Amino acid sequence: MHKILVVEDDVNIAKFIKINLDKYYDTEIVHEGKRALDLIGSEKFSVIILDIMLPDISGFEVLREIKAMKINTPVIVLTAKSQDVDKILGLELGADDYVTKPFNPRELVARVKAIIRRVYEFNPIMQNAGSIEFGEVKLDLSQNKVFVKGKEVSLTPREFQLLKILMTNRDRVVRREELIGFIWGESFIGDTKTLDVHIRRLREKIETNPDQPKYIHTQWGIGYYFGGN
Repeated sequence: MHKILVVEDDVNIAKFIKINLDKYYDTEIVHEGKRALDLIGSEKFSVIILDIMLPDISGFEVLREIKAMKINTPVIVLTAKSQDVDKILGLELGADDYVTKPFNPRELVARVKAIIRRVYEFNPIMQNAGSIEFGEVKLDLSQNKVFVKGKEVSLTPREFQLLKILMTNRDRVVRREELIGFIWGESFIGDTKTLDVHIRRLREKIETNPDQPKYIHTQWGIGYYFGGN
């Protein structure tokens, strides 16, 4: 059974989340960021649900530490703030999704299910043994690893899936709605700019000059494609 870690300082909200997730997964709750980091470093979780406002350290700091430990567990950020800047900051720090409080528990469960399907379950369309190489980028499909100029690059699960789709469909423009549907699910109701944030993060990791990309190109008004200039 998949195990979910909920990092939420509000006891009532944490219990509310646990009641809904326990129907499908093994759910563990902690109320402090430092305790969460101890658990994340010693136990394996399928998804982390992380509140931004914590009593000891901020959720943003927890997110930074998770990435510094090179742990690629998908993270859903919970925030009481509705400003775009907070959502974007979470995504830029490596979060895979966000939910703004107050939220419908069914939506949160649906987001968790979508991530688990995408990251952990077999997908016959994208499943492929071996590797894909183009230029200085190598996508090792058997180990879910990416190498640029022979060095491994650390990607989040969502970034890896995004690169996988683009490289598998090399030189074909993949429409924005196709990418959003596969990465976030057909029922995604968030800001579509989330895709642009992930594309920018991915470029920063694999491109020599992200402002003049060699591999990930934009077809304005349509989508993105992977290919040489």
